[in-house]
Amino acid sequence: MGSGNGSNPLVRIERGNGIAVITLSDPEKGNALSVGMAEALLRRVDDAANDSAIRSVLLTAEGRFFCVGGDVRSIGAAGEDVGALLDRITAPLHSAIEMLLYMDKPLVVAVNGPVAGGGLGLAAAGDIVLASDTAHFSMAYAGIGFSPDGAATWLLPRLIGLRRTQELAYTNRRLTSVEAATLGLVTRSVPNADLRCEAREMAEQLARGPLGAFAATRRLLLSSDCASPHAQMELEARSVRAQATGMEGLEGVSAFLEKRQPKFRVAAMPDEPADGPIGN
Repeated sequence: MGSGNGSNPLVRIERGNGIAVITLSDPEKGNALSVGMAEALLRRVDDAANDSAIRSVLLTAEGRFFCVGGDVRSIGAAGEDVGALLDRITAPLHSAIEMLLYMDKPLVVAVNGPVAGGGLGLAAAGDIVLASDTAHFSMAYAGIGFSPDGAATWLLPRLIGLRRTQELAYTNRRLTSVEAATLGLVTRSVPNADLRCEAREMAEQLARGPLGAFAATRRLLLSSDCASPHAQMELEARSVRAQATGMEGLEGVSAFLEKRQPKFRVAAMPDEPADGPIGN
């Protein structure tokens, strides 16, 4: 396990009440994406994605920044080995983002501060993205002569459109938290003091929801840009039929007709976290 200072992990995970909270934890370096950070992130995401007790994931960061992007000092010091170094960063980072996008559980992202470069893809990958009013967003790549990574060129055109993405990529224009919400890069901007509480409440709400339906919805949304309307509706028809005949659909309809709240969690979850309290 990579570490920040002494034995402190670069990425923490805390589990409790069906939620996994993954926290980038190298605040002194702005949670920069070093090799160690990217590898630790992948391990933690894999832990959460493959834990059957986890029903939703909350991704956030410690300190003033959410993620400043790549560790430019390390990149600059790599000299002729910079290509190999970038491979060692992007391979686990991209695997982690892909897992976050395709896992069968919803993802909430709490953006606690400024975001740049590869951190932008991490922030944008959430199903629900809450951004502190102290946060701001920039692609930053052009400033050091790089092209984007971290799924930014796939996520941003889908979220805010090609024209806006081109402007951000070529000019490095910085978006405030409110602007990011207005454009659709994040779900909403919230006061910094309320961020952790609202993000946790959202993750808990999703953890109580129909996990199978959420997973099916995620798959449908990911396929929607490359399928024809006919093909997408075929996928929708098969998916809704499977949900309607499954335990979640049967419970949901019964609860609606009986005018009660549905109980989608088929197994009792522990009340106490396995690895300590959630959040800070």
